[in-house]
Amino acid sequence: MTTVAMFGAGGKIGRHALRVLAERGMAVRALSHRTPVRGDHVLSIAGSITNLEIVKEVVRGADIVVQMATTKEDPDTYFDVSVRGTFNVLEACREAGIRQLILLGGDAAFGIWFYPQPIPIDENHPLAAYPGYYAFSKVMEEVMAQQYAIQYGLPVTILRSSWVFEGTDLLHHFSLLRNVDPAEKGHGFGDVSEEILNLVRAGQERIPILVDGNGVPLHRHIVHVDDVMQAFGLMLDNPAAVGQSFNIAAPAPFNYRVAAEYLSGKMGIPTVEIPCPGYHSFEINITRARTMLGYAPENDFFRMADRALAAAAEGRE
Repeated sequence: MTTVAMFGAGGKIGRHALRVLAERGMAVRALSHRTPVRGDHVLSIAGSITNLEIVKEVVRGADIVVQMATTKEDPDTYFDVSVRGTFNVLEACREAGIRQLILLGGDAAFGIWFYPQPIPIDENHPLAAYPGYYAFSKVMEEVMAQQYAIQYGLPVTILRSSWVFEGTDLLHHFSLLRNVDPAEKGHGFGDVSEEILNLVRAGQERIPILVDGNGVPLHRHIVHVDDVMQAFGLMLDNPAAVGQSFNIAAPAPFNYRVAAEYLSGKMGIPTVEIPCPGYHSFEINITRARTMLGYAPENDFFRMADRALAAAAEGRE
């Protein structure tokens, strides 16, 4: 039986990855820090990814290693978990002689809509973190993994995912009340006018249409967790995926005006334009994953929206 050592199994993506591994009949050795990791096929080992000896214990005897452990914008933990933790995983893999390391990356490493993106972003796009700790850590993780592949021949595969949605996440993103804080002007979106803040203070929901500095609706790429798992399954224990990075996203980006008007028609909530002059439209090129892996994402914006609405109707988050 193939054994998979897993870091970050208790996270948003990790929980779904455990299901894929179970379906493939693979045994899992998962590091359990704060979130319990359970399953008939899972051996949970308590400890922290910051402890090299514990990481080596988890990796020892594994055929495949999956690194999904990360933190977001926490200055107290991002370096130890994302950077030192990934370094520990790489060191353990180098000594263990595994046949594949899958690293979960993110499109934050490309800077996405914080910088102008005149052409679709493919895997040859330069790494360019946007301000903050999370994007910086995503760049550092990739660079370290790629250097270990060069220095030691480590069999690395990078799954570089767009922003992952599931459940009612999409409805939360398209909620004025959830994303604008009257006490912090501009919180969550771009330039929030007093008129918008008055709507929030009055508790009047609107579906935002994010527009750039010229008033043109922004477009951006996201992805449903089911399509991320499709890609994960296609990469898993696949020799063709070793030594490669793959951009993983929805079939196409969405336009904020089209998206907002679709949700407005479904929910009966008016739309409102919000200028975001500091943001830029972007598209993720997924050609490599399509051609090399057979990746065929099934969830475009409209299917994600319908699924989110159904989840909300059923009271599921």
